Amino acid sequence: MILSCFSFQPLSHKWYSYTRAVNDRNHDLLFKVTISIKTQNLTRSFGDFVAVDKLSLSINSGEIFGLLGPNAAGKSTVIRLLAGILQANSGEAHILGLDLFSQTDSIKQRIGYVAQQFSLYPDLTVLENIVFYAGLYGVEDKVRLNYLLDLYDLSQFKNKLAGLLSGGYKRRLAIACATTHDPELIFLDEPTAGIDPVTRKELWDLFYSLATSGKTLFVTTHYMEEAERCNRLAFLNHGKLVAQGTPAEIRSSLNNRLVYSCDIQHDPVLTSALIIDPAIQLVNQFGRELRIITDISVTLEQLQHIISKHYERSFQLKKVTPSIEDAFISLTSNGGKQ
Repeated sequence: MILSCFSFQPLSHKWYSYTRAVNDRNHDLLFKVTISIKTQNLTRSFGDFVAVDKLSLSINSGEIFGLLGPNAAGKSTVIRLLAGILQANSGEAHILGLDLFSQTDSIKQRIGYVAQQFSLYPDLTVLENIVFYAGLYGVEDKVRLNYLLDLYDLSQFKNKLAGLLSGGYKRRLAIACATTHDPELIFLDEPTAGIDPVTRKELWDLFYSLATSGKTLFVTTHYMEEAERCNRLAFLNHGKLVAQGTPAEIRSSLNNRLVYSCDIQHDPVLTSALIIDPAIQLVNQFGRELRIITDISVTLEQLQHIISKHYERSFQLKKVTPSIEDAFISLTSNGGKQ
């Protein structure tokens, strides 16, 4: 009989339960923070191209850590290095207290890795895939396998071919297969890429549950709203770490600047004129609005005057609270003035 031991709950409840559990642990005098991932100057090159450049990170056990960056920033290379799939050219790394270079096999027994692309067997059923991957780790406990089917909401599809699943359920199956051996650390490379918003929310509910149970999650993503859901973040650009900290700490990188939003869409002439103005630090098209970052001394009236010199039609301008995406663009943009 399939064990009924898990049900998805609304995101707000999951987030509350997760943060409450983290806070309880942090205030427990017997709780000792341990380090799941520690790297120092980790570097990987492909010929003359430096994909990861002297990466230094420290990630606590039981947290959700997000790695963000533009396309080709090196995120997937980092996660493959830390999972022992690629070998670094130089630097140091310890995973779960083990040396990444000399104890790779031992590390792989204690971690789970979910690739960005679906890499399971499409011509096997859901259950057959789980049984196969469980066998690779010597896991034969049927109770554990039934638990995984329920945990990832796959029981109803256990006899369905994996290749016929929707994108969201393929992702659930991939995570189930990667966690058959109950790993302490789980690497998730763009786990919600191409997934609809409802399924993304459900997956993040699941991530919170895993973290609450003591798992450490290392997640790469390009969705800025997902960055807010992580305990801590790191921004990667051209293989280099440009910022790391909590979401609040990342946003605070704009404390000495102001962020304005203007309802002007895609006006390259205006954008070019604004970029060269000494009072303006960064201009970015943010969906249907123009996002403008200025010196802290620039008032709304002053910015309206600057825009009016280059734009004859009416427009609405307002000051807004800096977002993670504002900080991300500011830290990684080559077009703005830093």
